[in-house]
This record gives sequence, C-alpha cells and structure tokens, in this order.
Amino acid sequence: MSVFLETADQLLTTVVRGARGCWPRACAWLLRYELEAAIDRYWQRVCPEIGQARAQRPKLVLLNHYAGSEIGQRTSYLWWVLSRAGHHHTYELGITAAELARLRAELTDVIALIDSQEAP
Repeated sequence: MSVFLETADQLLTTVVRGARGCWPRACAWLLRYELEAAIDRYWQRVCPEIGQARAQRPKLVLLNHYAGSEIGQRTSYLWWVLSRAGHHHTYELGITAAELARLRAELTDVIALIDSQEAP
C-alpha cells in the first residue's frame, strides 16, 4: 500500500488532529494522486513517450484507446470526481466520508484493472 492510500485511509478512519474541516478534500487529493500514480505506471509500461507528458488529460483520453473504453471511462470519471471533490465549492456541500469510502473502493478496482493491462 502506498503512502497516499495509507494516509487517505487514516483520514477516513480516524480523527487526525488539526485536520478538522479539511480532511475530506485532503483525502480526495490523496486518492487522486494514487490514481495518477497508477496511470503513470501504466504508461511507463505500455508507452513511455505518453507517460512523459505532465498533463493528465491527454493520458486519460489515450487510455480509452490503449486500455479499452471500460477502463478509460471508469478512470476518467474517477479522476474527474476526485478532482471536483478536492476543490471548495461555495454553494455546495462537501463530499462525505461515505462517498469517499465508495470512491476509495472504486479506486482499488480501477487500479487493479490498470495494473493488469498489458500493451495492446
């Protein structure tokens, strides 16, 4: 388990001193970093030239073509929802612990799929 996922789990399951009010967004960012690390591992294995891109959007778009539409769509949705949860929206409620736990479960499924994919 990576440090990102381990810290996100700690934020989800325990009260971290000094994190009151900001822990849901911090947890969302940590989960997104974990997803991006899995995407980078995939591109390093399949096509290192694409993996060298700093922006995540091109990697997500190309994932549809290289790894298949199911993995591409699930990964893109997860990246989008974690990005949105990480930002403060003045007139919207923040993400809840239950929603983060569901996203964490989806994250582990998507990472397992990405890590098992071979080059097309």
